[in-house]
Amino acid sequence: MILRMSSLFVRTLRDDPADAEVPSHKLLVRAGYIRRAAPGIYTWLPLGLRVLRRVEQIIRDEMDAMGAQELSFPALLPKEPYEATNRWTEYGDGIFRLQDRKGADYLLGPTHEEMFTLVVKDLYSSYKDLPLSIYQIQTKYRDEARPRAGLLRGREFVMKDSYSFDVDDAGLDASYQAHRDAYIRIFDKLGFEYVIVKATSGAMGGSRSEEFLARAEVGEDTYVRCTHCDYAANVEAVQVRPPAAVSFAEAPAAHAEATPATPTIETLVDHLNEAFPREDRRWVAGDTLKNVLVVLKHPDGTREPLAIGLPGDREVDQKRLEGQLEPIEVEAMDEAELRKYPALVKGYIGPAALGEQSASGIRYLVDPRVVEGTRWVTGANVDGSHVLDLVAGRDFTPDGTIEAAEVRDGDGCPNCADGVLESARGIEMGHIFQLGRKYADALDLKVLDENGKLVTVTMGSYGIGPSRAVAAIAEGTLDDAGLCWPREVSPADVHVVAAGKDDAVFAAADRIAHELDAAGIAVLYDDRAGKISPGVKFKDAELIGVPTIVVVGRSLAESGTVEIKDRRTGEREDVAADAVVDRLVRLVRA
Repeated sequence: MILRMSSLFVRTLRDDPADAEVPSHKLLVRAGYIRRAAPGIYTWLPLGLRVLRRVEQIIRDEMDAMGAQELSFPALLPKEPYEATNRWTEYGDGIFRLQDRKGADYLLGPTHEEMFTLVVKDLYSSYKDLPLSIYQIQTKYRDEARPRAGLLRGREFVMKDSYSFDVDDAGLDASYQAHRDAYIRIFDKLGFEYVIVKATSGAMGGSRSEEFLARAEVGEDTYVRCTHCDYAANVEAVQVRPPAAVSFAEAPAAHAEATPATPTIETLVDHLNEAFPREDRRWVAGDTLKNVLVVLKHPDGTREPLAIGLPGDREVDQKRLEGQLEPIEVEAMDEAELRKYPALVKGYIGPAALGEQSASGIRYLVDPRVVEGTRWVTGANVDGSHVLDLVAGRDFTPDGTIEAAEVRDGDGCPNCADGVLESARGIEMGHIFQLGRKYADALDLKVLDENGKLVTVTMGSYGIGPSRAVAAIAEGTLDDAGLCWPREVSPADVHVVAAGKDDAVFAAADRIAHELDAAGIAVLYDDRAGKISPGVKFKDAELIGVPTIVVVGRSLAESGTVEIKDRRTGEREDVAADAVVDRLVRLVRA
């Protein structure tokens, strides 16, 4: 069926929408693909829906090809399965909750692990039924506190989620690899540059975890890659390569010194260099041990203080910290909370007042760089005083370690000895997990093995965001004139523009559109007449972004030709009107 601009439900805009923050959001609205319904909620208009459906079909084809089977769960879900896995509580304010007229609790599905697990439990009971991979493509709902960037972070979005079910870990490894290979084929077809990085599992649980990120400056995810080896990881998943422990046999005893008016790392370093100069080099921020206090907000509402020790030249990365603790939320400890712990002196807090066995009782976790034998300058828990030559493992022992410090370009690679890390930004497009038995244990999913013994099934989880993919593809391919779709996902293969008022122009354009349609080529036809100028049509064609534009205009009468333009490269070709359909069919199917 030919899409005719004269009747298509679309209205292009010349100005950017006021609420749009990123280029893809601006252009998808201006080109008539989506319209805002509410914060983080969008209506898919006909052009946008065609792109979304083509993205979904690419995903569906590859999932079916790997042997996965499609089903569809309801979006309105009962509370009980999520209570069994504790996620009714863990999700906190992140989900939409509601009650029916009888007072029963429900939620709008943010994700469906519980439902997948229960349906397999209901229908399968033997190892002979496994392995199994099932999936759905369905709308999800999450109550994002700060929806932004159009389709990239919304409250309602389309997700493909699939799950594998295996008898043992070897089976899970095979299912995980099959999904990973399918994802590579999917993302190769979607038409944007992507990377595969190590990731954390977060609230999903499980062990092995990888993300597929579309490279984009507007992306919310920061990832790092090694300059020497193939290591790549989301910053939340980077594990610092700790230095080797050092001997402290000859280290001087720790000693407290007066350091008046030094509540910050900068003032402390300046004072150290003036009052306690070193013979070998100047004091630097990395010689100090900074102790940062935060409050952990557990899903059940309880609050727990936590102290984090890290080198003074590093800051705590909030997102990285929350990635280690998810679903726990983290906030800075305020003055009111600090006053509950009289042993702590603001600006001069040291390890002696921290730890589960200390007077404060605050759990104390340190950066992995704080290894046995390292010497530090840190707070003495006395106003205007710091301790010098405080040795880890001799003078203090933390309760554990945590990966919470910012990751910087130039940091050593955790995977090899020769490389350093460099950072970039990306959009999370897919995430694959080895869930293991977390949900099967919680919901008692077991089957009889070949010996007739009940065993707990092991699971994998694999997600892709089709609606987010639309924005990511747009972000990765747009230019100054508008959208520029890869042919695999474009709403049409060819955009035919009737650029003139002569009947002959419209007759030729109409013939070309119908012959292309008969040949199985998807056509968007700008057949608008009246006061719509050729210039407006050209701008709309550039804005809408179909990969091949055919202009039927003045050259038809002058030379019997029409123009073919490659939207991506801008290359133009004049082709005889009688030969243009054959040329376009070959071009589209090349």
